Amino acid sequence: MPLLRPDTTSAMNKPTVLITRSFFPGILQKLSEKCSLLVWEDESPPPYDWIKQHIPEADALICMLTDKIDAELISLGATNRLKVISQIAVGVDNIAVSAATTHKIPVGHTPGVLTETTADFAWSLMMAAARRVVESAVEVSHNIWRPWGPEVLCGADVYGKTLGLIGFGRIGKAMARRAAGFEMQVLYNEPRFKPENAAITNARYVCLEELLHESDFVSLHAYLSESSRGMIGKAQLGLMKPSAILINTGRGAMIDHDALFDAIKRNTIAAAALDVFDPEPIPQNHPLLGLPNVIITPHIASASTATRHQMAVMTIDNILAGLEGRPIPYCANPEILK
Repeated sequence: MPLLRPDTTSAMNKPTVLITRSFFPGILQKLSEKCSLLVWEDESPPPYDWIKQHIPEADALICMLTDKIDAELISLGATNRLKVISQIAVGVDNIAVSAATTHKIPVGHTPGVLTETTADFAWSLMMAAARRVVESAVEVSHNIWRPWGPEVLCGADVYGKTLGLIGFGRIGKAMARRAAGFEMQVLYNEPRFKPENAAITNARYVCLEELLHESDFVSLHAYLSESSRGMIGKAQLGLMKPSAILINTGRGAMIDHDALFDAIKRNTIAAAALDVFDPEPIPQNHPLLGLPNVIITPHIASASTATRHQMAVMTIDNILAGLEGRPIPYCANPEILK
């Protein structure tokens, strides 16, 4: 079994940290000087039952977005020794945060640090989809080099177009700043209007329907919630321009992917670029994989070495603070600190 157990003698008086995926050996080595580590060493996520088996012996849990940390697991951990949970991600929708709050367990995450890295990647997806970069590269890799012609692999301009941002938190605002350099008109939608946003980014708040109707590019940056789950479906895709491109670096569950396939096949929209999917990994037989004008990447928007390293450091800071009884520095349920 892919499980790393420390020497029992040296670990005798150390708190135990259950870790659902290995990362940055140097950081884990430093953590092991203070804690006993139980690490799932495989690249694939651990089975739910593996977490359930070991959480009773854990004083702390480090988890990933792909792990389902539900109320049952949290209650089981809290009944035993669990004092703190921290996730190497900003979003915590896979964690039953309310259950953790009920048990007075702080839940850590990694806000802020991945904003610019994720916006960089979302922008690169938009550019790649607009200019058919991946489609062109795939042709060349298959020994297809079309003769130059006025319409060969023509794509869409980005400069001067309209960008619609669904969700206007840190990453949405970072996208708006990038759009300014391309002299784009920026529209945005989020649950409530905040007057200060216009002054910060020169973006204009509109309803979702207007955003979809007017935008040349629609990029999703909302948090996953009951209201945002499935928010882009057949009706919403039908409002978009036939030339529009959809980008998603938020959460896969915000899009009805069967409706997206149908919309692209019917030329309701022009293309899509997706870094997230539901479920993940994408099923190998999903029809979107067969479309040349759809780019799908494996949830890597925050995957620069510097950013992921800093996310790991923040996670360890959360864990050590929680184990020592201090307020954790990056807390997703700060109400427990009151």
